[in-house]
Amino acid sequence: QVQLVESGGGLVQPGGSLRLSCAASGSRFSLYVMGWWRQAPGKQRESVAAVTSGGITTYTNSVKGRFTISRDNTKNTAYLQMNNVEPEDTAVYYCKANVPSQDGPGGVYWGQGTQVTVSS
Repeated sequence: QVQLVESGGGLVQPGGSLRLSCAASGSRFSLYVMGWWRQAPGKQRESVAAVTSGGITTYTNSVKGRFTISRDNTKNTAYLQMNNVEPEDTAVYYCKANVPSQDGPGGVYWGQGTQVTVSS
């Protein structure tokens, strides 16, 4: 069982910055594919960004050039740096881990979510 704990959410003004963190349990963190998803009120949950075990990153179009996903395998932590935020970025942000069945059981795990509100 992998536990994910997000932090760093809050209220930020349009054009501002915020960094989300996702601390993961487990000894195989370097193998996890880590992702950030978000869900705005009345909308479906959507993928925002992901980073593979090899460091390859992908982003949804609406955040390209503004958000950066990264990971620190020494700290078992993934990050989402959010710059130049917009009101449309307001949502609950969730961390997701895809754990491969390599050297142990695999599975998909979610954090509890952290609220990001962009407002002046």
